[in-house]
Amino acid sequence: MNARFPATDRQATKPGLTLLIAAPRGFCAGVDRAIEIVERALEKYGAPVYVRHEIVHNKFVVDGLRAKGAIFVEELEDVPDDAPVVFSAHGVPKTVPAEAERRKLIYVDATCPLVSKVHRQAERQIERDRHIIFIGHAGHPEVVGTMGQVEPGQMTLVEEAADVAKLDFPRDAELAFLTQTTLSVDDTEDVIAALKERYPDIVGPKADDICYATSNRQAAVKQIAPASDLVLVIGSPNSSNSLRLVEVAERCGTAAKLILRAADIDPAWLEGVGTIGLTAGASAPEQLVREVVDKLGEWRDVREETLSSAVENMVFKLPRQLMD
Repeated sequence: MNARFPATDRQATKPGLTLLIAAPRGFCAGVDRAIEIVERALEKYGAPVYVRHEIVHNKFVVDGLRAKGAIFVEELEDVPDDAPVVFSAHGVPKTVPAEAERRKLIYVDATCPLVSKVHRQAERQIERDRHIIFIGHAGHPEVVGTMGQVEPGQMTLVEEAADVAKLDFPRDAELAFLTQTTLSVDDTEDVIAALKERYPDIVGPKADDICYATSNRQAAVKQIAPASDLVLVIGSPNSSNSLRLVEVAERCGTAAKLILRAADIDPAWLEGVGTIGLTAGASAPEQLVREVVDKLGEWRDVREETLSSAVENMVFKLPRQLMD
């Protein structure tokens, strides 16, 4: 546990606030890699570089890359024939790189390697003639990308345990399950339990599909939330892993708020609050964490404590085409 105690005369006149900062928090290896891919593509090819979908779900990050010359689009058809394009960290359906190749576009795939692992697992299960039950959130880019690795009708999406009862496969059907990488660990365990109860022979991955960063950040929130009156989660509303952190805190019985950055904090939230827990989703940079700490320091005499539940040292290689 690390502690820092600001101690100016001006601060001493403010009410005290204990700030429990979760570790790990913020950027994961997949996000670091995706951002570096866009930056290196800009260096190699020059601006503009097009990016299909937000490279990661964080407005601060996206705006920063846009200022450097990245242009964000939703569909490949919005990319000119002579421009390089980067695919987001969430992954894309197979039809997207196929279309890029047909158009002879220069493209770089920034799909997180842990998402790519799920894609490969899907292909292997289809090769073994198993229908895949995919646990995830409908419409999320990662879900769209993963379901786009197989032919229509070869994968069925379920979002919660109650959905399992609606499946109409025979009990002895050849089935496998896979999961989105950014789900709630607890919720996913419930869905998997329901699947195994209904389909005892269903095949799962050898290792958990939920990525290490998602699991670690949820575990860190479980450590700080019980000791907090309020938990602040820095992240975007369309960030699955950030939303799950809010849910984890609330399940611990603690009120939680999702904020994009410090300006979103309502001073009224601090009324009657002596301890705040602070974390950040995997797409939120540490700069926004320090911004929140500084903002809280304008209203309270902040005592910081960092509670560490795991150490992360994962690093993913960049695509070979950007290593020249």
